[in-house]
Amino acid sequence: MPYSATMLPPILVAWWYHENTILYFLFSTLSTLLLGIALWFPFRTQQREIQAREAFLIVTLLWIALSLTGAFPFTFSENPHIPFIDAIFETISGLTTTGATVLAGLEHIPRSILYYRQQLHFIGGGGIIVLSIAILPMLGIGGMQLFRAEIASPFKEDKLTPRITQTAKTLWFIYLGLVIICALCYWGAGMNLFDAIGYSFSTISTGGFGNQDENFQFFNSPLLESIAIIFMLLGAMNFSLHFSAIRRKSLRHYWLDPECKMFLIFWFSVALLVGGTLLYYHVYSSTETTLTKTFFQVTTFFTTTGFSSTDYSNWPTFVPMLLMFVCLVGGCAGSTAGGIKIIRLLIMRKQGTREIRRLIHPNGHYVIKLGNSRLQDRTLDSILGFFCIFVAIFIFLLLLLMGLGLDVLTAFSSLSAAISNTGIGLWNTPDSFKSFSDPIKIVISIAMLAGRLELFTLLVLLTPIYWKY
Repeated sequence: MPYSATMLPPILVAWWYHENTILYFLFSTLSTLLLGIALWFPFRTQQREIQAREAFLIVTLLWIALSLTGAFPFTFSENPHIPFIDAIFETISGLTTTGATVLAGLEHIPRSILYYRQQLHFIGGGGIIVLSIAILPMLGIGGMQLFRAEIASPFKEDKLTPRITQTAKTLWFIYLGLVIICALCYWGAGMNLFDAIGYSFSTISTGGFGNQDENFQFFNSPLLESIAIIFMLLGAMNFSLHFSAIRRKSLRHYWLDPECKMFLIFWFSVALLVGGTLLYYHVYSSTETTLTKTFFQVTTFFTTTGFSSTDYSNWPTFVPMLLMFVCLVGGCAGSTAGGIKIIRLLIMRKQGTREIRRLIHPNGHYVIKLGNSRLQDRTLDSILGFFCIFVAIFIFLLLLLMGLGLDVLTAFSSLSAAISNTGIGLWNTPDSFKSFSDPIKIVISIAMLAGRLELFTLLVLLTPIYWKY
């Protein structure tokens, strides 16, 4: 039911710009509200703590429900007219902060529709379940299980504050604060207010939707690109670090955090490698342009945002392939970024180093630590299991897309963009996914949801043991 209220701001946008989309959003609001009441009413008197197994089902069903109801404004709209499958694809892409789109000619689409697309990023980036945690205790429903099912981190027990409700509120206010600051910076750097708000939603949520087909190329502004780089990096960092920076009024723990340190080193190293390659092949006429385009595109792939500031189809083949693997890595745990997450790669590297040492000294006892904390075997097993499942699911979906008619490069690029929640493809992947068939769009939509919920939340529902007890 609260989700129906999110369709009210686009009505104000439509009224402000004198657009004829008000009725579409009013009808969508009413439909979503009535559907929510119908689902809530039979269970209104039940109050009990949610168990872990129930949380997985609730999270998955909630994302599916929001994807379906969130598609109402697109489905009812006549300008542009969006088929049902396309509407669901666009909604899932927005909520999962993927940024893949089936729309073209964005400059001619009503601004209320454009705002609604960006708002989907804003809602999804903040975390639908994290936002709900602040409300559920008032209804007599515990939120810790939902927090564990939703938060994209291998350390789901960690909380910023003693109370889970306060943790959710803290995350929300930090997220909202970054969005506001980003919007003001964009506005001050030359964007109009409408674009500044929309692109701030996309930037902090690491989503990638734009209000123009050319995306950031439309502005042709190194200053705006520099601002975007800073806020994309902030959106891809663990939000608990932002909380600590505010509380302690210090930035040094960003570098002291092992994951954030590896994230920044990896990002800078890839940027230098790509920049050096572009300079060697003389892709751009000046060093300044090369560095600006390099750092922007590396950042947008590394943080799984999916913005575009240049036509990188002319870059040496080595670079696009590298960027595809970079987006699969993703940002930090506890951030709005997608991908496998830096923390998992860091721990797997430590695990690999330990196994090499054991080969040299079989009787040695080696402990894996992250900072000053010793990692439990359960955490190591979970990360290894996630990586194995990620590879297996990726291969399965890749073969499925190829079976549906895509060539191997287009299938690989599209799937990488979807499962990492990056949304921007390479090679033969079009700027708009509209040209793909409906079965392909459905597969890509499933990949976007699986990537956003980090696979386990969905896969646990497919195991027979989940339904036995």
